[in-house]
Amino acid sequence: MENAIMVAAALIGAGLCMGFAAIGAGLGDGLVTSRFIEGITRQPEAQSKLFTNTLISVGLIESMAIIATVVALIMLYANPLIK
Repeated sequence: MENAIMVAAALIGAGLCMGFAAIGAGLGDGLVTSRFIEGITRQPEAQSKLFTNTLISVGLIESMAIIATVVALIMLYANPLIK
């Protein structure tokens, strides 16, 4: 019985972790992209610098979602509390 509760908690925790990470990454990417478009409309001559900074920012945002996925997988498959 105790093992079933730990498995259920790990599944719920992994689902929440991955879900919130996906929501956060989507919102972050949307905000960065909208600011990029605003920056291009205000200063078209700075497009290359803005594009480079946008790619770096989006990469960092997406890396946080990947790290959350790894944490969720660790909770599922390498959990020492589940026997």
